[in-house]
Amino acid sequence: MASHHAKDTLPLKLSSLSTTTPHMLVVVTPCAACKILRRRCAETCILAPHFPPNEPLKFIMAHRVFGASNIIKFLLELPQSQRADAVSSMVYEANARIRDPVYGSAGAIFQLQNQVKELQAQLAKAQAEVFNIQCQHAALFCIETDNSPQTSSQQSFDGFITSSDESFQSSNPTFYLDQESIWDTIWA
Repeated sequence: MASHHAKDTLPLKLSSLSTTTPHMLVVVTPCAACKILRRRCAETCILAPHFPPNEPLKFIMAHRVFGASNIIKFLLELPQSQRADAVSSMVYEANARIRDPVYGSAGAIFQLQNQVKELQAQLAKAQAEVFNIQCQHAALFCIETDNSPQTSSQQSFDGFITSSDESFQSSNPTFYLDQESIWDTIWA
């Protein structure tokens, strides 16, 4: 009877309970961290709220890069309100480190910055093509109305540069090239 009483007084986690009758023993599933570390998951387990039993890969990745003791130390140093964000950051960095052991998330940022530069160059090229088409259209319009093509083309050119420059600056406030470097980029 004493052993039965000891089982009833064990702390229980309410995360995943399974009972068939009210008097049967409650089966508790440990968090993913405790399951992987093969240790008993206490009610006060600091890892349990962040590594649920159904997401073991989340802990495996973080554990592989940071180690369980370091994860626990990081979490203990933070207030409760910041722990979820810290775990999310650790898991993200761990995944990036596993993909790119040298640069980690900095490598991913560098790749994204390169993509931005390539897309900005493509945008500048497309704007130049639009300008070229507008100039051709203006020249055709001038021929039809017997206007001087040079005067109309110059007005069209000036209007295009001003309008596209303003729209480009407003859509890309952190990226601005002067007109000479745009043309160097396009025709290089």
